[in-house]
Amino acid sequence: MRPLLSLPRGLALAALSGVLMSLAFAPVAFGPSAIVSVALLTTAVWGGSWRRGLGLGFVSGLLFFGLLLGWMRVIGWDAWLLLSAFWALWFALVGVGTALVTRLPGAPVWVASMWVLQETLRAHLPFGGFPWGEIAFAQPDTPFARLAPIGGSPLVSFAVAFVGASIVTLVLDYRAGRRRWAATWFAAAVGITLLPALAPVTTTGDTEVGPASTVLAYVQGGTPQVGMGAMDVRRAVLDNHVAQTLDLAQAVADGEVPRPSFVLWPENSSDLDPFIDASAAEAISTAAKAVGAPILVGAVVNVPDDPTGIWNVGIVWDPVVGPQEMYIKTHPVPFGEYIPFRAFLAQHIARFDRVPRDFLAGSRPGNLDINGIPVGNVICFEIAYRDVVDAVVDGGARLITVQTNNATYGGTAQPEQQLAISRLRAMEFGRSVVVAATSGISAVIDPAGTVVERMDEDEVGWRVTDVALRGQTTLATKTAPAVQMLLCAAALGAAATAMVQSVRRRRRPIA
Repeated sequence: MRPLLSLPRGLALAALSGVLMSLAFAPVAFGPSAIVSVALLTTAVWGGSWRRGLGLGFVSGLLFFGLLLGWMRVIGWDAWLLLSAFWALWFALVGVGTALVTRLPGAPVWVASMWVLQETLRAHLPFGGFPWGEIAFAQPDTPFARLAPIGGSPLVSFAVAFVGASIVTLVLDYRAGRRRWAATWFAAAVGITLLPALAPVTTTGDTEVGPASTVLAYVQGGTPQVGMGAMDVRRAVLDNHVAQTLDLAQAVADGEVPRPSFVLWPENSSDLDPFIDASAAEAISTAAKAVGAPILVGAVVNVPDDPTGIWNVGIVWDPVVGPQEMYIKTHPVPFGEYIPFRAFLAQHIARFDRVPRDFLAGSRPGNLDINGIPVGNVICFEIAYRDVVDAVVDGGARLITVQTNNATYGGTAQPEQQLAISRLRAMEFGRSVVVAATSGISAVIDPAGTVVERMDEDEVGWRVTDVALRGQTTLATKTAPAVQMLLCAAALGAAATAMVQSVRRRRRPIA
């Protein structure tokens, strides 16, 4: 096969593909542009060599991640560019795979599977992966999101990519006179776009294993500043959250709002270790006693018997007996919360001095019993990792809480991008998701992925809300891993078949 386009035209389409993929995410957040992005990259590499696919895929990925991760400039331009270039290598993989599988019948299926394979690998490798930017995370406001409760985020990404690749295929089949095939791909694309909108959604709780709802509160205390130094004034951040909780307690005492079953504080609401700093422990206890309910405190604590390590935790702080259950973050962020190859890198990158000790990973999911409510707690970027959320739902969580600290990225698109991921997870697992952030965005999301209330950036205060509790699980909790494995196997099988056929063609004697 010959490429559809000349290399300069293919390069232009690949570059435009990367830009359009970024527009599917915040701050623009126009999910359907991902369809056009896939279509353009598919066209750019269709029938070309693996080298063409590699290069054009990398160009597309570089522009996509460069725009998507613009908030990384807060850390440094070098970190932003290096991270964007590294993850663009996975788009190069898509380019290679697409160039191969477009030589086979049924190309849209294999192309879409190739996108799922890329996202699967990127979510795990290296250092635990980086799923940020999965196509599914841009779709909470599109009909494709209705597929999340059926087959999880892998099925959502597959559907979007399938439509994009089908558009290219149907045009080529139509031009080649294969009108029936063109009609088939048109019908398939329309069906997978519109039919999910007919799938029922659940917005309410159930009484399968307990009450259908609970009243809880969440606090957004604010930080004195944003950016790299957002958490430098640790005491002020703790005092802010204590003050807001005391204000909430007064509203409860005055009968303005009901007493919550518990209060959710964000990640890093106490960067002072309350197990060591008596004044921090006293301040938290004062707030819990005043409101008369447990507080789920986001804290940074020292690892017992290991002076080189620290933990990022959520602590259930009882108003009577103090600290109880604790969740230790199981998926620390590489180069942000711990430094791989520290001995070497720290000598050359002074910025790593801001992470003097590595955060160590916990070993248990964030299943917590808070005042009789089975809560599944995840911390910050963990909401992007499907296995982390799946573990707490599998452990019986009827509600998902997200403790996050986005103050470093205040004023960028990062908080909105993370909120979109939380919305997709709510739909995927059929659970209410409550997000508490130090400086925004905090929100309550119902099981259908709708944001029912939110506190924007730079807003401080508290909210008391009635949240649906669900015990029933979605089909995706059982099918998503199998769907993901099947699609990855399809991508690998198609690529292998295309390579074998290519070798056979080259070896075929010339008549």
